[in-house]
Amino acid sequence: MLFRARQFEFRFPRPALVMGIVNVTPDSFSDGGKYLDADAAVRHALTLAEEGAEILDVGGESTRPGAEPVPEQEELHRVIPVIERLGVELERGRPARVNSKLAGGPPALPVLISIDTMKPAVARAALEAGASIVNDVAAGRPGAEMWQVVSEFRAGYVCMHAQGTPQTMQQNPHYQDVVREVGEFFGERLKTLEANGIAPEQVVLDPGIGFGKTPEHNLSLLAHLDSFTNGRRPLLVGVSRKSFLGKFSGLDANERLPASLACAILAVESGARIIRAHDVWETVHAVRGAEAVLAKRKK
Repeated sequence: MLFRARQFEFRFPRPALVMGIVNVTPDSFSDGGKYLDADAAVRHALTLAEEGAEILDVGGESTRPGAEPVPEQEELHRVIPVIERLGVELERGRPARVNSKLAGGPPALPVLISIDTMKPAVARAALEAGASIVNDVAAGRPGAEMWQVVSEFRAGYVCMHAQGTPQTMQQNPHYQDVVREVGEFFGERLKTLEANGIAPEQVVLDPGIGFGKTPEHNLSLLAHLDSFTNGRRPLLVGVSRKSFLGKFSGLDANERLPASLACAILAVESGARIIRAHDVWETVHAVRGAEAVLAKRKK
């Protein structure tokens, strides 16, 4: 299986990729405000890369439940300086790649920059600044402007399922069969994206854990991830610190690492190829340990 993002290629099977979260926002649910300053965001992103992230997902608009939209110019002001400076640092050969030292790991690949946005103009500016992937929470939109941008740049595209918008998505989400309906969404979107000039090799699928789903919906999706990992496209799973994990433990966002790692390991066992995480070092090592066991199981 091949994933292409501009000039970069990832060929699976290979160790799962870890996508490090870089929130340049004042109000993200876990680390809002910590990296709003561009200097702090760049330092944080480089640290995540040193810890083993092969993708850095830069976002300037919170998509937590109830978050208010950010004006386009403000989002651009937050993310473009970070992406530009990250591109310079990564081009210089920074950082030293810790993940390349892991036993049995592949040679280190370049660190890719992803832009986490719902706005086509922000995606365009980010790709012009050096990003290679568009992580699109609003992949269910009716319009094609975002897809035209992705097609023009031959960028990687994360197609995420969500019911509603961040403002409405947790207001009584409802499904007859959440696993079946998310699978049908993926099938329809792959056809639509290809019709809009986006090759299948550019697309990663994300079931959108926590985006318009109840805790039970999230658990059902996690329990049936193998429904989406049948070889069509790589699957990205993002559960890091999410609120549904706290429903079962009572822990706040910064205490949910053990549950986040458990879900990441189970996702990789089910065939997920990309894990999106706040805690990159811990996630990389947990996933590599799981992969070592799974490799023996296959033998």
